[in-house]
Amino acid sequence: MKYTISSSLFCFFILLLAGESLFPLRRRTRQFSERFVINMFMTVLVFTAGALTVRRAALAQAQWALQHNFGLVLKIPLPAIVQSSIGFVLMDATFYYWHRAHHKIPILWRFHKVHHIDPDLDVSTAFRFHFVEILYSTGFRVVQVLLLGITPITYIIYEIVFQCANMFHHSNLRLPDVLERLLNIFIVTPRMHGIHHSQIRNETNSNYSVVFRCWDWLHRTLRLDVPQESINIGVKGYLQKEDNRLWNLMIMPFRKSRLT
Repeated sequence: MKYTISSSLFCFFILLLAGESLFPLRRRTRQFSERFVINMFMTVLVFTAGALTVRRAALAQAQWALQHNFGLVLKIPLPAIVQSSIGFVLMDATFYYWHRAHHKIPILWRFHKVHHIDPDLDVSTAFRFHFVEILYSTGFRVVQVLLLGITPITYIIYEIVFQCANMFHHSNLRLPDVLERLLNIFIVTPRMHGIHHSQIRNETNSNYSVVFRCWDWLHRTLRLDVPQESINIGVKGYLQKEDNRLWNLMIMPFRKSRLT
């Protein structure tokens, strides 16, 4: 099953990669091949860290919660399918706060900005995170799964949808306007998330949702009024070519931050 899921995610990645090459939403500002190599190397680190820590710990806690009937959702006397649906929605809602915290708390932003200083935004950016951010996210996932009472199957389903949504809204895929607007009634789309990667602070401090867009609407952090052609991707103060070299990305969180 693990290999089937991994293969499916990889196929979805390739599909988006091909789609955004044929129908690009934004014009690239840097050479794609150089960015792609760096982003894929960081992706390998991210998936290794995730497999060794986050997924193992989260699944272990989910199994424990199920065995001991522990956590909010498992205390609700409802059919399993309803419990699972509620758990899925609550996982997405609570991740909104975790993501938003990374833009508000300086120590978290030190690591998260590695994701944001990519000068272009496409599907290769989806997993371009500092591996330390993934490691310490284990604590969040464990607490999230335990307190919400998430079962193993709910966690696995959410993880798959989460990764697919992450790839989709980071992609540079130009969808027909009608289709994008229809999808964006419910989920985060490439245009919506593109605004989140803007260099302008009040634009990047918006659109934190991952799967369902409603969390931004509820918290008044939803921005849909910025044309894609006016968006400059990246972080001010980190616009030089050398800022996106692999070694500099690895040590960036441990160096003095620049004004952004």
